[in-house]
Amino acid sequence: MSFLSRIMVLKSQAHFSAGAYNRFGAPEGSVPIEGSRKKRSSQAKSRVGLLICGFVAVYCVIGARLVEYAVKDPETVSSILPPDRLLASRPDIIDRNGEVLATDIRTVSLFAEPNKVVDADDAVEKLFTVLPDLDMKGTYKKLANRNSHFAWLRRQLTPKQQSQILALGIPGIGFRPEKRRFYPGGATAAHILGYVNIDNRGVAGMEKYIDDQGLADLASVGMTSDQPLEPVKLSIDIRVQNIVRDVVANAVTNYEAKGAGAVILDIHTGEVLAMASAPDFDPNNPLEGAKEGWLNRMSNGTFEMGSTFKTFSLAMALDTGKVNLNSSFDATQPLRIGGFTIHDFHGQRRWLTLPEVFQYSSNVGTARIIDIVGIDAQKDYLTKLGLLTKMKTELPEVKMPSQPKVWKKINSVTISFGHGVSTTPLQTAVAGAALVNGGKMIEPTFLPRSREQADEVAEVVVKKSTSDDVRYLFKLNGIKGSGRNADVPGFNVGGKTGTADKVVNGRYATNLNFNAFLAAFPIDDPQYVVLTFCDEPHNGEKGQNIAAYTAAPMVKNIIARAAPILGVEPKFGDDGSAMLVSY
Repeated sequence: MSFLSRIMVLKSQAHFSAGAYNRFGAPEGSVPIEGSRKKRSSQAKSRVGLLICGFVAVYCVIGARLVEYAVKDPETVSSILPPDRLLASRPDIIDRNGEVLATDIRTVSLFAEPNKVVDADDAVEKLFTVLPDLDMKGTYKKLANRNSHFAWLRRQLTPKQQSQILALGIPGIGFRPEKRRFYPGGATAAHILGYVNIDNRGVAGMEKYIDDQGLADLASVGMTSDQPLEPVKLSIDIRVQNIVRDVVANAVTNYEAKGAGAVILDIHTGEVLAMASAPDFDPNNPLEGAKEGWLNRMSNGTFEMGSTFKTFSLAMALDTGKVNLNSSFDATQPLRIGGFTIHDFHGQRRWLTLPEVFQYSSNVGTARIIDIVGIDAQKDYLTKLGLLTKMKTELPEVKMPSQPKVWKKINSVTISFGHGVSTTPLQTAVAGAALVNGGKMIEPTFLPRSREQADEVAEVVVKKSTSDDVRYLFKLNGIKGSGRNADVPGFNVGGKTGTADKVVNGRYATNLNFNAFLAAFPIDDPQYVVLTFCDEPHNGEKGQNIAAYTAAPMVKNIIARAAPILGVEPKFGDDGSAMLVSY
């Protein structure tokens, strides 16, 4: 019977007894005795009053203690840690086909109430049997602090660890439920997805992008909950992403390279279908990636892109109308400018047509072409193509390109063939897409985007006729030039290699290269741009450490495996040979 029920019973009994007395306050048929009646009435009232006062006092004490706990610092009292900090949901991240790339899973974390720990030494020794990497000295210091009411000991335990610690029966040790981020694909899309910290807050990649869109602000004011949120869909295809990451990781191993990377871009929407950079890391345990693995070389690393820049230089000249595909340029001798000598790696020692300048990757011919364009127009074109400004996209990790403070003629010449300006590989791919999609510059995105939406943000940077000419040059180089090692029968791959000497201690080192290949396919009606790079390879195919034997085979491998998944149908002639479409 509750306290309040007992009070009601006592009142009912008192009322029933009062009805048995006559109008003088004495029992029926008895003689009124005024003194006895008053005494009994006074005693009954006193008892009821004491009971009421006792109940009120008890409830006041309980209420006071609840208020005391409520106003204490939540970090010092384990029982009232804000649940939104531990169980707040992050939205799932899925690929363009709905495959889960990142999700929340429930876990537990180990805490202690040091003021309730009986023997700190014994507790530490027992915990060490389950957690062999436990900081014993630091843990003992926490447990021995008798004035402390709460201390985290280990965040995000496995179910097995929780079960083993429970079996130890250590007083003052407990568990709190939490949510942990889980990435089913491990390192497959590490630099796109990024990762979260111990408190499930985005630190890098699209995880940080999601927080920057308002999730972090909601969490800071306690407005998040443990209810599932609408998934965030990305533009990438995890099947293609697996292929690209595999090729990139193998390039680092097989070519004994410092790093490698690749991206596949939809040239009509700007969507990134896949992108990988190696070395990388596992977002489930990002600390093991160290600094080398954390660097996203595709968007947060800048490099001199070598002869891939000749694509942009020749496109500028064609777009001005001052030259055409039939124009010829003197490449008979090395070119001397301001005390510097410009040589050709594959020198033909003759006059070259513009397509031949591209096919033989002539530095001398490109220098003469860019001289016709002029420094101001060159800077203007490179800016419109997004190669001199910071790229805009969802990923937080984007580096600003570098360029000379003052552009002199020698700077203009070296930049024309890819030395003197450092850009990110991703923005180089984006600029290349603009030159083969009809001349429209479309900012890259890691979120789904339709062609109609892309057209709304697109900016025309070159004429359609210029885009047609660039596709012709790509195709020519894919058949007769340095792009032959990227060819995939039936898919008509076109592109341009770039082998740039690396700068070491302020000087170009001829034995260290940064190799890149900018490709489009199918070149008769381009749908995708693929860019690969290999940084400082030492074991290229056929013993060659240039782009044609490192970056180009990477493109071939990617397209051969990914094109069918992307729905690109190969084209073959009646005899089964690959068809080449003429312009």
